[in-house]
Amino acid sequence: MKPSQLTLPVALLLLSTVAFAQSDAQKSFDKLKTLAGSWEGTVTTLPQQPEAQGKHVQVTLRVTSMGNVLMHEMRIEGRADDPITMLYMDGDRLLLTHYCDAGNRPRMVGKLAADGKTAEFDFLDVAGSTEYGHMDHAAFAMVDADHHSEDWTFTMPGDTPVHAHFDLQRTK
Repeated sequence: MKPSQLTLPVALLLLSTVAFAQSDAQKSFDKLKTLAGSWEGTVTTLPQQPEAQGKHVQVTLRVTSMGNVLMHEMRIEGRADDPITMLYMDGDRLLLTHYCDAGNRPRMVGKLAADGKTAEFDFLDVAGSTEYGHMDHAAFAMVDADHHSEDWTFTMPGDTPVHAHFDLQRTK
C-alpha cells in the first residue's frame, strides 16, 4: 500500500475518535445531571449569617431544554428569595449563570476536580450591578446517589467573602 493510500484511512480514524470523545467539560456536565431531583438539608455559613445559618434548605435540580440545561432552584427557610442557577455547555466550556437575589447574573466556568466527584465553578464575569455583592464561586460534591454537598461563595461589597455550605440528601 502506498503512503498516500494509508493517509486517508488513518486520518478518518483519528477524526472519528475525536468526534466521539467527550470533553472533560461535557463529562462534568453529564455527571452533574445525575443530581436531577429534589434535595433537602441545612446550611452553614462562614462568617455566620443569621438569616441563613442552620436553616432548612430545599434544592431542586431539573434537566431541561432537551438535556442542554440543568436548572438549580434553591429555597432557604424564612427567606423570600428563590435564586435560580442554570448550568450548561457553551462550546467546549461548562458554564453556570446564577440569577441572584442581589439583582445580578454572575457567570462561572466549571471543571471536574481531580477527585472526579466535585465540579468547581470559578468566576468569569457578571451582568448587572454588584452594589450589593455577587456570587463568585460554586462547587458541587457528589458523595453518593442520595447525598451531595454544595459550596457557594458570595463576595460582599468591600470584597468580603461569605461561604455557604449545604449538606443535602435526596428526597426524590
